[in-house]
Amino acid sequence: METIVLGIGETLVRDDRHWASWANWLGVPAHTLSALVGAAVAQGRDATDALRVLRPDMDVDEAYLARAAAGRGEHLDESDLYPDVRPALAELRAAGVRVVVAGNGTVRAGELLRALDLPADLVVTSGEWGVRKPDPAFFARVVEVAEAEPSATLYVGDHPADDLFPAAAAGLRTAHLRRGAYGHWWAEHPDVVGAADFRVNALTELVGAVGAHPARPAVGDHPARPAFEDGSGAVGGARPARVSYLRGL
Repeated sequence: METIVLGIGETLVRDDRHWASWANWLGVPAHTLSALVGAAVAQGRDATDALRVLRPDMDVDEAYLARAAAGRGEHLDESDLYPDVRPALAELRAAGVRVVVAGNGTVRAGELLRALDLPADLVVTSGEWGVRKPDPAFFARVVEVAEAEPSATLYVGDHPADDLFPAAAAGLRTAHLRRGAYGHWWAEHPDVVGAADFRVNALTELVGAVGAHPARPAVGDHPARPAFEDGSGAVGGARPARVSYLRGL
């Protein structure tokens, strides 16, 4: 592999602070919101549906702005990174691999991430690009900034619908990271197993993928999106619309 591109939430950054801050804003125990997020994940729904269970009429975008105006907006520091992030990224760069961080996030999130001075060649968010995963346009931008052929570019993420399937559809190699609620819950789903070129439990395992080129499944061997339930019991139902705040922080 010439380039490795990594997502942000639950790939590099823990979601603990994100959900705890929302629970505090809504005035509910953190465990309550965490349990609701888990239920959304198990149903294949967007995790932000958990917020709407607590506040059905809630406009998440407006609430995000209200939090920021109240001085309770996004925050990110070294403690939010998974412990394998710096060692893995540093080792990849030392091996001559171009390292790119590109995931869903606000403009502010991009500023906070770059302030951490990660061992990466580029750090960019969907807010800065004006397009979010899993939109194919996001992955078209990934292909542009990779500075390598898609077949020599590996996209790493935990979320099958947002990371794995659209990256594969864009012709990128893929690594499914068993991390976070989505990463663990859907790790053994046949669609995930069939679509991932690599399946890893830690970022440090990526170093071994640098020189590896596993066979790409033939077109049509896996869907462009996972067969998640839509919450009504129907498989493959439409996913809820996504919001523009940073889900992963």
